[in-house]
Formats: sequence, C-alpha cells, structure tokens
Amino acid sequence: MSFCSRVKWFARHHERIADFFSLLAVALFFAAIFGAIQYHNPLLIWIKSDMVLHVPLVVGGILLVAFLIFFFLAIGAARFSEGEEEACFRTFKGRRHGGPSIGTVFSTWLDHMEHVNKKHR
Repeated sequence: MSFCSRVKWFARHHERIADFFSLLAVALFFAAIFGAIQYHNPLLIWIKSDMVLHVPLVVGGILLVAFLIFFFLAIGAARFSEGEEEACFRTFKGRRHGGPSIGTVFSTWLDHMEHVNKKHR
C-alpha cells in the first residue's frame, strides 16, 4: 500500500481529522498574511542587516509555509476522491510519452482531454 493510499484511507475513515487539516491550512494561510503585514518593517530591517544570509532564509520560510498549506489541503481533500482503484498520482500522457515536436505534445494533450471528458460524462 503506497503512502498516498494510506493517506486516502485515513482521511476517509477519520473525516474530523481531515476537516481539521483543511481548517489548519486556512488558518496557516491567514496567519502568514497577518504575520507579513504585522512584521513587515522589522523583517525588512532584519533582512537589510545581512542580505546574503537572511534573504535565503526568508525565501525558504515562504516556500515552507506554501508547502505546508498545500500539504494540509491535500490531506483534507483526500476524502473526496471517488474510486478506490484510482491511482494516486497521474499526469497526462504527453508528460510521459510526448516527443520533442509541438504536434506530438498537442495531440497527446488532446487525447488526454478527450479521455477526461469521457470519464466525467
């Protein structure tokens, strides 16, 4: 059983915890906005004191917060997927089997879109 399958099973059987993760993602999003507004000036002063060290730290912090928000949303939304047999991670065929020409990429994307439309009818 893959990690994705375990997360889906857990989220379906414990919906309150999945709801908590969705709520946690929203709270983290608004907390990040509040923190950016509240501590804007001290943060800029801190960055100007040593830009070589502090800019990568701030960018890393922003990326970490964004990753955590998407991670919490993914756990919270895992209970809504339909089928058990559905694979966890999918890309359209052009990402895996496409060739270097533009026409090949477009045709595989078109085949993917036709397949998606057939699946959701």
